[in-house]
Order: sequence, then structure tokens, then C-alpha cells
Amino acid sequence: MDLPLGFRKAWRVVLVLLAGAAAGTGPGAAAADTLRSPDRRVALQFSLSKGGEPVYRLKIDGEEVLSESRLGLVAGDADFSRGLKLVGRSDVERVNEVYELATAKRRLNTYEARRRTYRLATAAGQRMDVVFQVSNDGIAFRHVFPETGTEERVILEEATSFRLPAGARAWLQPMSAAKTGWSRTNPSYEEYYESDIPAGTPSKLGAGWVFPALFKTGGRWVVLSEADVGRGYCASRLRHEATDGEYRIGFPDARETIGSQPVGPRFATPYAMPWRVVAAGSLRTVVESTLGTDVAGPAAAGAFVPASGLAAWSWPKRGDAQTTFPVQKDFIDYAASMGWPYCLIDALWDTQIGEDKLRELVAYGRARKVGVLVWYNSNGDWNDAFQTPKNRLLTREAMRSEFAKLRDLGVQGVKVDFFGGDGRAFVDLYHDLMTEGAVAGLAMNFHGATLPRGWGRTYPNLLTAEAVRGYEFITFEQAGADRAPGHVAMLPFARNIFDPMDFTPFCVDGPRKIKRRTSPGFELATTVVLTSGIQHIVETPDGLAKQPEYVRDFLRRVPATWEETRFLAGEPGKLVVFGRLGADGIWRVAGINGEAVRKTVEVDLSALVAPGRRRAKPERTTNYALITDAAEGGWARREGQLEGETRVLRIELLPAGGFVAEVTKPAP
Repeated sequence: MDLPLGFRKAWRVVLVLLAGAAAGTGPGAAAADTLRSPDRRVALQFSLSKGGEPVYRLKIDGEEVLSESRLGLVAGDADFSRGLKLVGRSDVERVNEVYELATAKRRLNTYEARRRTYRLATAAGQRMDVVFQVSNDGIAFRHVFPETGTEERVILEEATSFRLPAGARAWLQPMSAAKTGWSRTNPSYEEYYESDIPAGTPSKLGAGWVFPALFKTGGRWVVLSEADVGRGYCASRLRHEATDGEYRIGFPDARETIGSQPVGPRFATPYAMPWRVVAAGSLRTVVESTLGTDVAGPAAAGAFVPASGLAAWSWPKRGDAQTTFPVQKDFIDYAASMGWPYCLIDALWDTQIGEDKLRELVAYGRARKVGVLVWYNSNGDWNDAFQTPKNRLLTREAMRSEFAKLRDLGVQGVKVDFFGGDGRAFVDLYHDLMTEGAVAGLAMNFHGATLPRGWGRTYPNLLTAEAVRGYEFITFEQAGADRAPGHVAMLPFARNIFDPMDFTPFCVDGPRKIKRRTSPGFELATTVVLTSGIQHIVETPDGLAKQPEYVRDFLRRVPATWEETRFLAGEPGKLVVFGRLGADGIWRVAGINGEAVRKTVEVDLSALVAPGRRRAKPERTTNYALITDAAEGGWARREGQLEGETRVLRIELLPAGGFVAEVTKPAP
């Protein structure tokens, strides 16, 4: 129909106004924009509310996984959480990255996503972008200040939130209060998880919830975390209260800092804030996801990559007093006899061994193909931890001097302990240590520390970090041993889901006067179920000598770097069954029972395929060698062969029991 000229002009004005409202040329709401994953099942919806608040939703197959949640920041000079307008958006970009990682569930990783940047501005024209990346296993987003500024920008708080739908359940670790615990060393991410609680339950400790945080809503699982926390920002957490299931980003306690430095973010612009990570889908999807490292910063070209592997370690069962020359020499011999690449010499080596004798130990280890690692106290004055050496790594100049000395001695890595929290000053300290350690050719391990948040990709010399209530707590008191089965069975679904974790596994003789609640099979399985670039073995030479040769042989050959990981069965805190593929072509299938009841596990070995051939037709015959618990106590072992389209290995698990199986194709 041929409309009058005046009507056509008026209609064009209406269209322009509508487009302006949607595009943000005027204040107020912006219509929802949807960004989908490569397989189109995961949908991110971004919009502006009538008050100019940036919000988002997450759906999978049309089912809401996160309800309307907030975005934005409040800076010292402007509020970027409301009163915003959308001034533009980018085209959809394809993200396709391939990277190697020696410290987690998969060595060679491929990350595919679709990215879009939403460009926002305040009424005064100050700019902030929100970048979303949507992959088949979830979403990641970050706030970016794109413009160059002349003054340092201060962030007072984040409006970022994650609203779980009604009825969601949560598996969360409470953040401990700053300056509490032994020698005022908290927070160190060393609390027990609260399991299967209603989403929105406040933390009893009042200091928030740590990342990663696990939730279940309907039939979907959700993992919340953060990655790529750079210099100038603080490590964050979820606030301890979550009204109506809406969890907000919280910053650290003001006491979690060095000296009088402000705890919160301060930086020059342009600047990209940390990624907020939401892995979502089936339990298998989130367990096999690498989203927490996919969005971390890539390693620099030619970055130092130390060897991964197992390590001998005297401290858990021998204590500080045995950090002496003859004992450490014995433990180097122990590592050499097992073919392990490392021996860790822990606290007080500076006074009980000394640098001259340390040089001798390093040379002794080198002759036996065992690298020596040494312990340091991170302190300044942020807590009362007294063990030495301390006060040697407080500045980059001091680090360079100390690390150069270690390099001269031939030391291959350092374990740095007793950090003081998550404030910006400590994040900068971690970056300094990883940077200077890499320059000196030293492997790094952080204890009494924060979650590494994908740093292992950016700094490949960071082989592991604690940030867990590890095996040491089992040696301290019976209560720690009593809770160990369920606690360890929780870790692969949360703390260890993306980043390496120095839990320090495997003890079957003792420890000390503690009555261990886990079976021998459970203990052996932890060397596979838990991932770390270095696995510091708790068991001592005399304790391991009492075990069957097939157990020692398994520990000689078990890798710390995995080519592939499969989730085979499990439930947080109750059961874990994983398959992990080594570079030797052997699948190690391992399982642990976190409960005090017997269980039967049926593992279909036909689900395991050759490396790099995830869709290839599997072999029709499979050999297995199984190590598990004898019904009457001790070990049991059997070998066999399974054939056919479905090859199910049936395993009876004792209460708090476990197993490992090596799975191979038959010899030609």
C-alpha cells in the first residue's frame, strides 16, 4: 500500500526512536539480546532494566539455570551499576583456543565459545563494557574499562550477582574470618563444605563463601568461580547472605592486606576485571569442564614449564623436628627408589640443615634424578606463623636475590606458606612470586593460600596450591580423620574442579596415633581422583615398605599429568569414579566411597577410548588390573579381560573404601 509521505516520515521517526531505546541512545530499558553457545543449547540473555541496570539470565535447552542477575560496578568516581545506557554492541565473534596444561584434568584443551561485547555508558558518558563468552559448558563474563584514564580508578563494590531459581540446593565452603585460627593464619580455604543445603542459607562464619561454589537447580548443576585475577584487583568470594538465592560478589575483609594498603581493587585504565565463571549442565559436563582455565590469561611464549610428578615428603608423619640432613637424605633415596622426580624439604631447613648442607643434598638428589624443593614462610607481619625461613620474599628485589641463590644451589622449586588473605596486595604478591620464580626456573607451590583461579595456565611454573583442608588435618586430630571420607569425596566437584590442589594424598600406615577411617583402596585412589602438578605423598619409606609390591609398582607409574579425564559416576561428598588417561596409553580408573555404607559400582570400560579419538569406535576387548580392599581388611587384586559392546567392571566398595584399575587394550 502506498502510504502518504507525511505518514511515512512519522513512521520512520517512530522506528528511529524505538531503535534508539533498544540501542541505548536514550536512557531506560534495552530489549533482551540473546547470545548462544556453539551447540545453541546454552543461551545468555543480556538486557538493561528501566533503571538502566545491566542484567542477565542463563538458560540451557530453554530451562532457566540462573534467573535475572545483576551486573555492574560501583567506582569511586561513578556508579556503573545503574542509570546506564547501551551505546553499542559488537558482532558475535568466534573464540577458538587450544592450550596445554600439565596440572589439571586434561593436558591438551580446546576452548570454543561465542563472544559479544555490550558497550555501556553513564549519563555523563563514562564507558564500561561487559564481555560475555558462551560455550557448550557455560558462560564467562567480565567488566572492562576500555578508555585510557589519567587517574587510578578505585572500585568500591561489585553489583555482580548469581540468582539461583527457587528450590536450588548448594554445596559450599564457608570463608573463615580474617586473623583467626592457628597463629592468626586464616583465611586459607581450609573449612569443611556444607553439603546439600538450601541455596540462600547464610554462612555461619559470616565471612562469605569461597569459590568454586556448587549448586543444583532442577536437573542442572552449576559451578560458580572466577578466573584471571590480575594485578590491581583482589580475589573475591560470594557474600555470606543470599536473599532469595541471589549470591553477590563480595570483596575481602579489610584486614586481608599488607601494611596499610587498601584491600580493594585499584588500577589504571584501560583495564579488564576478572572473569566471572558459570559452568553449567549435567554433573558430567561441569566435572569435565575446563572453563576455569579456558578464560585464564595464556602463558607467555617460552614460559618455564617444570616437570610434574610425585614427591617424597617427611613432614606429615615426621614433623618439623625431622627436617634434618640424614632424614632428608633418606627421603631423597625414597623418591629415587620410587622413580619420583621430587623431594620436598619443609620448614626450618635453614636452621636445622643450613645452606651448605642443602647444597650437598641437592647434589645428592641430582645424582639420583631427584629434584629438591624447599619451603618458605611468606611472612611479613600479617600473621604469627613463626617457622623459618621467613621475611625473605617480601619484595621483588628480595625474591630475585633469594631465587638466584636457590638457582645457584640447584634447587628446583619452592613451597611458600602462610599468606594473609585475598586483598589486592596479596594478589600482587602472588603474581610477583610466580613471575620471579619463572625467571629463576623454579616450580611454585602455594600453601596457606588462596584458590589459584586459573593462574596455572598463565604461569605454568605454578604446579599446585593448597587452598584446601588437606591431609595434614587428618594427622592433627581424630575429628579430621572421622570426616575425611565425605570431605575428600566432595573435593573433585568443587575445589579441585578447575585448578590443581595440593591435598597431599595417600597414607596407609597410621598416621601417628590417629585411627584412619578410610580404607587402603580409598587412599590409593586419591592419587588419581585428586589432581595436582605435584602429588606430595604422605606415606613414608617404612610405611610403604609394608605394602604389597603391586601397590608400590602402581605408585611408581601413576602420572600427575593426564591426557584426558572421564566422569564415570558420582555424587558430591558421596561417591567419585573417574577415568584418567596417562601419556603411557593406560587408563587409570579410580573410585572412592565417601559414605559409611557398602556400595556396588559398575563401570563400563567401553566408555574409555584412545587419546585424541573421543568419537572413535572403541576397542572390543579390554584388559584390566584391579586393586581394591579385601573384605577382611588389607588389599585385594585381580586381573581380567572383558569383551563385547558393553564391558562392565563390577566393584564392591567397602564403607569409605576405594579402588584403582589400570585399563589397557590387549597386546597385538
